[in-house]
Amino acid sequence: MSAAIMGPAVSTFFNPQFATPFSGAATPFVYLICVAVMLLVSSGIVEMAREFPSAGAFYTYVSRGIGPRAGFVTGGLMFVAYALLPPAEIGLIGAYVQSTLQAEFGLNVPWWLIGVVPVSLMVALAYRGIATSLRAALILFGAEVTVIVVLAVIVVGKGGDDGISLHPLSPAASPHGVGGITTGFVFAALSFVGFEAAATLGEEIRAPRRTVPKAIVLSVLAVGLLYVFCIWAEVLGIGEQAANELTGASLPWNDLAQRYATWMKWPVIIAAVSSMFAVMVNSSNGIVRITHAMGRDRLLPAFLAEVNPRFRTPSKAIVAQGVFAAGLAVVVGLLSGPFSDPVAGFNVYGYLGFLLTLAILPVYVLTNLAAVNWFRAKGTFSILRHLVLPLAGACLMIALLYGQIREQTTAPYTWFPWVILGWTAIVVTAAIWIGRAKPEQMERAGQLLAVGDSEDLQQKA
Repeated sequence: MSAAIMGPAVSTFFNPQFATPFSGAATPFVYLICVAVMLLVSSGIVEMAREFPSAGAFYTYVSRGIGPRAGFVTGGLMFVAYALLPPAEIGLIGAYVQSTLQAEFGLNVPWWLIGVVPVSLMVALAYRGIATSLRAALILFGAEVTVIVVLAVIVVGKGGDDGISLHPLSPAASPHGVGGITTGFVFAALSFVGFEAAATLGEEIRAPRRTVPKAIVLSVLAVGLLYVFCIWAEVLGIGEQAANELTGASLPWNDLAQRYATWMKWPVIIAAVSSMFAVMVNSSNGIVRITHAMGRDRLLPAFLAEVNPRFRTPSKAIVAQGVFAAGLAVVVGLLSGPFSDPVAGFNVYGYLGFLLTLAILPVYVLTNLAAVNWFRAKGTFSILRHLVLPLAGACLMIALLYGQIREQTTAPYTWFPWVILGWTAIVVTAAIWIGRAKPEQMERAGQLLAVGDSEDLQQKA
């Protein structure tokens, strides 16, 4: 689950293009640093997962370590991060398929019209039960990893554009210095969003105190190193100068297949689309879980709690999530470029992906600080595991957020940190009000915002 929601193929095929305008040919180095940073960030999460195997995950960790109001804010930020993933993938699927159809067949089908297909499939799979949609996502995950690894090996085996070089794994390859690396890091971090997803299954698996931490660490390490190798192969394959000129609308992996293994062209295209769809399905399942449970507890309209009598799934919550995802993708697309231009679809992914990354980074900070505070109060304190590593992870995330606000100079990206700050202010205000007016609802509301009620939906699935 953790690895699949990270979306190895979609993250390899598309996320680097949003980093390369800043970090250029040094983007493989950025991803290598990101692996190390995410391992540090995961340290506090792993320690709290061992301590509290709970479906509440981050909400539970922060509530226990810092307090229920901080936990509520954590849930609010998690809600934004996961809610923006499906519409972001709609924009990306639509734009990618539109560009591919233009290049291969001379057809120009608007990206938003193409996006209707995956949304409909997502809703149909979820309608039949979460087990069906997760099984489909797992099959797609296995296929996509195979395709990207095979093509990367072929590119490296043929020597790339100008021979094998480790220069892209050096910060010296960045055309914009440290500032470019810092900004590119935010888009690299987007590729790792979801590594923590296994933490939400703490009440549904055997030996969660051992299995969940192992799943989190192995997901970061295995998928992260896959990113580094494949993006390094990409830079070698197209050349460093071409890598410096990539934009969010570029399709370098299509070009690599055409140049190094023509027979891989359509497998690459199919793997890219299937990876985006798998991310949509996994993230949508989480949001449906939240909205259904909140409807049941009257924190959202009651109709969202209704269950289909045949499939025993929260059908209206599923449809509502599909409509929300499609509607947001269309609105953002209208605001970001000509509606028929695939660039608008790519912008939907870039804008929403940037926003959700800025929302999830503070969650990692809060969880690591909660780990320090919890184990200090408990008395079973390890200087390395409960202080040095989690504080290092938290400080790196804070530095990343600060660096992004400082270095980012291009609108609308300059606005997005303020959007997240505004949302955080709203959630903090709500936490204060609920804590005073309805203290008994604070814990329940925060947990629902975090991951929903897994046991209830598991029975319905």
